[in-house]
Amino acid sequence: MFKIVKKEQLSDNMYRVTFHAPLVARKAQPGQFLMFRVDEFGERMPITISYFDREAGDVTVIMQKVGSTTALLASKNEGDYVADVVGPLGNPAEFENMHKVVVVGGGSGCAIAWPQAKGAHDAGAEVDIIAGFRTKGIVVLEDEMRACSNNLYMMTDDGSYGEKGFTTVKLKELLEKAKAEGKQYDTCICIGPLPMMKFVCEITKEYGVHTMVDMNCIMIDGSGMCGGCRLTVDGQMKFTCVDGPEFDGHLVDFDEAIARSKIYEEQELKVFQRRHHYCSLQEMADAEEAARKKEEQ
Repeated sequence: MFKIVKKEQLSDNMYRVTFHAPLVARKAQPGQFLMFRVDEFGERMPITISYFDREAGDVTVIMQKVGSTTALLASKNEGDYVADVVGPLGNPAEFENMHKVVVVGGGSGCAIAWPQAKGAHDAGAEVDIIAGFRTKGIVVLEDEMRACSNNLYMMTDDGSYGEKGFTTVKLKELLEKAKAEGKQYDTCICIGPLPMMKFVCEITKEYGVHTMVDMNCIMIDGSGMCGGCRLTVDGQMKFTCVDGPEFDGHLVDFDEAIARSKIYEEQELKVFQRRHHYCSLQEMADAEEAARKKEEQ
């Protein structure tokens, strides 16, 4: 059992949760993730480590309440416990030979983009961040991102905060400016929705900027055994959990990844609506019971 030592609501559906997990905190590095279960009946779920305190033995994650498991975690309070916190998993992010970096974060992806930007900044790189959100009400981590960047560009789809427009538009603008000044970025780090990452990679490829993406694929065990997080990179099958989560974005088959991400949408919706484990046998039983009652009427 792992204790929740701190919980903070960042927006309507974004939470920052800190677990006391000394063994995880001792080895954690930027870019790695953990697998957690809220209780012994719950699913295993991957979530990126956003911060760790080795001295206190704490690890912090930022999560978005979008499904049954994240909703259950969001219902927990400081002092409550979760069943499992396993990690650190995955490969740490690498910041060597980075000099001028642009970090692109989209929505909840900013929760992962922030520690990546901080890692590059701490390594001595010049860092510009483009953070995109749908609207002002869901903006998170602005102060944290500003503290580890030379320039922070806040973007909202509806123009309610910062500049109006998509992250891709701002990225192209910055790449054009850098090219004109002869100060092109050597690296782009992109984290967010799959379609956004796909279009960012198409843009950076045009300008010859090396681009790393953080893939958030369907994952079951996090150790490379289940194969659920497989994706195609440079024509070869890779596992997000053990080969990633960072990959060269110009080599990722995003169309395949997007298609795979939608496989369980219907089941996930049913689970979220019921707020407990979905069982197809139970659904059949419920249908038979409803039919029987209808005949009796």
